[in-house]
Amino acid sequence: MHGLIIVVVILVAIIPCLKIVPQATEFVIERLGKYQKTWSAGLHFLIPVIDRVAKRVTLKEQVIDSPPQPVITKDNVTMQIDTVVYFKVFDAKFFTYGAVNPLSALSNLTATTLRNIVGELELDDTLTSRDTINGKMTEILDSATDQWGIRVNRVELKNIMPPAEIQNAMEKQMKAERDRRETLLEAEGHKAAVITRAEGDKQALILAAEGERDARIARAEGEAKAILLAKQAEADGLAALKAAGVDAAVLELKKYEALVSMSNGKASKIIVPTDAVDMTKANVMFSETAGLGDVTQPAKDAAPAKKTDPCCD
Repeated sequence: MHGLIIVVVILVAIIPCLKIVPQATEFVIERLGKYQKTWSAGLHFLIPVIDRVAKRVTLKEQVIDSPPQPVITKDNVTMQIDTVVYFKVFDAKFFTYGAVNPLSALSNLTATTLRNIVGELELDDTLTSRDTINGKMTEILDSATDQWGIRVNRVELKNIMPPAEIQNAMEKQMKAERDRRETLLEAEGHKAAVITRAEGDKQALILAAEGERDARIARAEGEAKAILLAKQAEADGLAALKAAGVDAAVLELKKYEALVSMSNGKASKIIVPTDAVDMTKANVMFSETAGLGDVTQPAKDAAPAKKTDPCCD
């Protein structure tokens, strides 16, 4: 019975000394008021009275959302800017003993750093250089907080609020810029339309000229082909006559037929070659000599003169 009591008393005394450190958390242990060690996640034993947990530090990433604060630019414009700082503790010992209140120190350092950076920029540069300001602040804060066991991952400017009169002037400027861009776009559109129309007219003229040229070429080729075929037919006819052994008389007769065809036209004058005249004369003499083609009727005998009757006169 007494043994059980002793065991219970021992357990009651030991159990409070068993400490469980959660994941992503570290405990800073002091022994007799002096830093002893840093406990990571797991089960640990704390010596009663001698050891104590000085600080529980989370290793998760944390955020400090600073309220809007007045910042004066290089051209003396006061703006309200609020920032967001993302950081995490990488050394629990430095975080515990580096500063009395590391989070407050980081917040104040963020405000002063922001004022220093924006004070070197004009209004327009401040509004258009968010990435530059974020990068500079991250670099400066991360370097300054190493002794506090804090690593600054990034800094973001959440809102930049110029004075009301500056906002009105910016709105008017933006409206004028939009009007200018609209006018420029309309002018460019009109210019493009005129150029396109001119290009279309040019192409139409070129195509029409090419069509007329192709038509003339086609007509010329057709006429040349017709002439070639006519000459070829004439040459074939002459070759056929020559192959048939036609004598000079038949050729002279062909010339005479051609002369007759020429006389059937509407021309008022006909120029007859000398050889055609000679051929005609020869044919006439031949016809007269042979009696061919003589269709002249012989003259009839004259009727005897009627004698007058004296008795009747």
